[in-house]
Amino acid sequence: MNSSPLLRIENLRTFFYSQRKHAFVRAVDGVTLDVGRSETVGLVGESGSGKSITAMSVMGLLRGGPGVIGGRIEFESAHGRQNLLEKLQAFVEVHEQNGRVMSVSKDEKGWRKASERIMRNYRGKEISMIFQNPRTSLNPYMTVGGQIAESIRLHTANRSESEARERALYWLERVKIDSPKLRYKTYPAVMSGGMCQRAMIAMALSAEPSMLIADEPTTGLDATIQSKIVDLLEELKSETHISTLLISHDISVISRLSDRVAIMYGGAVVEFGPARQVLDPHEEARHPYTAALIDSVPSQQKIRDKSNLQAIEGDVLDTINVPAGCRFYDRCNRVKDGIRERCATQHPPLQEISSGHHMRCWLFAKG
Repeated sequence: MNSSPLLRIENLRTFFYSQRKHAFVRAVDGVTLDVGRSETVGLVGESGSGKSITAMSVMGLLRGGPGVIGGRIEFESAHGRQNLLEKLQAFVEVHEQNGRVMSVSKDEKGWRKASERIMRNYRGKEISMIFQNPRTSLNPYMTVGGQIAESIRLHTANRSESEARERALYWLERVKIDSPKLRYKTYPAVMSGGMCQRAMIAMALSAEPSMLIADEPTTGLDATIQSKIVDLLEELKSETHISTLLISHDISVISRLSDRVAIMYGGAVVEFGPARQVLDPHEEARHPYTAALIDSVPSQQKIRDKSNLQAIEGDVLDTINVPAGCRFYDRCNRVKDGIRERCATQHPPLQEISSGHHMRCWLFAKG
């Protein structure tokens, strides 16, 4: 891993309380990963694995309780290194028994107020985010250009209306939106999904942040538009060298844009390493969940071989009733007799199995 990453997430835990089941949903449970400068890290996993909640935790945008209950989120800016959760632990008290969270007492108002004080220096200015549904993420009562210009006035030195307008038009051109001057005056409701996504990317990059979080940037778009958005992201990455946390369930998008990749399952990172190595279908040292994900994705080779896609048996983990052992144990088809008991009873640690390649699996555990 990089010695001084731009973003470092360590043992992040974000829980929600289910009133119906009277229990905690462990949406993010011990996530550790980092993003280096000018690097794109892909975050992959099935729906419900905790990818988007990890991103929302970094941005301080969660409103459901109790939300973040522990961990560190370190970000390095021109002003130095800052833990975005610094001193927030004073607002929460967690009672655990046998590794299970029994109760959480949290001063939601105090936490939110303290978090906003920290995040106002980072959100939008140092760290920007592209959300899953651009049409609903944009303000329907403001023109697209007005929203981008407002972001520029808030987060850059371009304070005047004319300067902000010029910069907004520049970014609309940069993301290759057709007729930028016309789109500047257009409301989101009359724009296509692809245009809204381009406008969202322009707004996210208009303050020239150090880091971009892209949460499922191609979701809800047709295949042709998806390809164009991926082309745009690839081009902008090459031109701006911005650090990116790219969240997607589409392995082809992750493979194309990412330098490293983290595989999430059941709220935890189960594998983290170089994208070419982790996503290589011929790589032997892969987490069983990673291998199952890759086997379930269509490829040119599978089409040539006329081979069937492999489904991942069983259901996605219920993060209310998290087992004591490996979270993928009930769906794993690579369990061996020599490690079966450990898989069933002990949660494996995230260990480095080779240079820069980390895995949470008893098959590859050292010692």
